[in-house]
Amino acid sequence: MSSTQKIETPLRDRILADPDLILDDRDLMHALISANERAMGSNIVDLRGLAMERLETRLDRLEDTHRSVIAAAYENLAGTNQVHRAILAMLDPVTFEDFLSNLGNEVAQILRVDCLRLVLETRHTAEEPAIKRLSSVLSSAEEGFVRDYLTMGRGGQTRQVTLRQIQNGDSRVHGEKYADIRSEACLRLNFGTGRLPGMLVMGAEDPHQFTPQQGADLLEFFAGVFERTMRRWLA
Repeated sequence: MSSTQKIETPLRDRILADPDLILDDRDLMHALISANERAMGSNIVDLRGLAMERLETRLDRLEDTHRSVIAAAYENLAGTNQVHRAILAMLDPVTFEDFLSNLGNEVAQILRVDCLRLVLETRHTAEEPAIKRLSSVLSSAEEGFVRDYLTMGRGGQTRQVTLRQIQNGDSRVHGEKYADIRSEACLRLNFGTGRLPGMLVMGAEDPHQFTPQQGADLLEFFAGVFERTMRRWLA
């Protein structure tokens, strides 16, 4: 007589009616394959079992890729919303001084940077009173400073947005927090024909907040809006 235990009829009927219940359960399938291998003996290779293991490995890789793509999409969406909020906040002030003060406060907080400052090139040697009043967010520099800073004195072409890690900040660029800044996003600004360029600098204490490997599309958009806003104030 056979000692094989039979499956209860209701359970058997349910499995026959919906076999996907078993096929979709990874642990059950592993148990069935292991039992099948034991029944066949150690000298027989179960090609179906090997194929399933390979398919499971490929599925795991696909799931990891899927999760990475979803995470990147959410991160991009969050970054877009962040920049849009910063631009809307930047457009609120109705005077130039309020515009600059807001830049170093609310806009910097929205962008989650430790400093946000504007550097303007000038041909005047004496510092103007307005620059002194707004020194927390605004500084002036000699003609050619922006190119030299962006290229680190090597000259050549400059990008509209430069992302990089730094060892030490610059007091003219990062203000009072210069000693703590370890990465920066430098936005080169073109104010139009006949005007010297400027630079908007976002500084972070986190050395990994801005790196050359990151995309710069959103910051290029932000720089474009900032340029147009500044041109209206300078007109």
